[in-house]
Amino acid sequence: MRLSFFIALLLFAAPAAPAVDLAQESAQHGDIEVAVLLDAGEQSGSASASVRIHARREVIWSLITSCAEALHLVPGLVACDVMETAADRSWQRIRHVMDYSWYLPKLTYEIRAFYDQPSRVSIERISGDLRVLRGSWVLQGDGDYTIAHYAVNLATGFWVPHWIVRAALRRDLPKMLRALRTRAEFVQKQKP
Repeated sequence: MRLSFFIALLLFAAPAAPAVDLAQESAQHGDIEVAVLLDAGEQSGSASASVRIHARREVIWSLITSCAEALHLVPGLVACDVMETAADRSWQRIRHVMDYSWYLPKLTYEIRAFYDQPSRVSIERISGDLRVLRGSWVLQGDGDYTIAHYAVNLATGFWVPHWIVRAALRRDLPKMLRALRTRAEFVQKQKP
């Protein structure tokens, strides 16, 4: 859970803007549903996406709560370090470094992830290069499948070219969910 953790996490956090200043887009990316809401300046926004995965919730849970897996799932994520874990494992403080492109500076930020195993992960920004970042994963069982819902609100706190924000929300979120589905279905097949 980490761009498509800058992006996904960027997708996690933004203050609400007046309705007249928002542009909403919904798209179907194959079997992945994506909805994006951007402010007029496109420096903050929110997005949500859902994907149906042929794997149990526990398999998907193990992937979205693993820094090692996040490095493979989230475009641009180059470091994911657990800094602190609650004694009861109900939350973790995690540091991310995003290196999205040669034309953008690296982003470093810390989040706190709250866990309600095996159905929900909530994320909020603690510190770092992003001004606002909030999001969640919700996993719903559906027979042999799991419906994974992802939502994020974000505000960068610095100017980013509009096309980068749009590209991140439109392209990288579905890319992250496809990678999650592929990995989860592979892991599920390996389990007896």
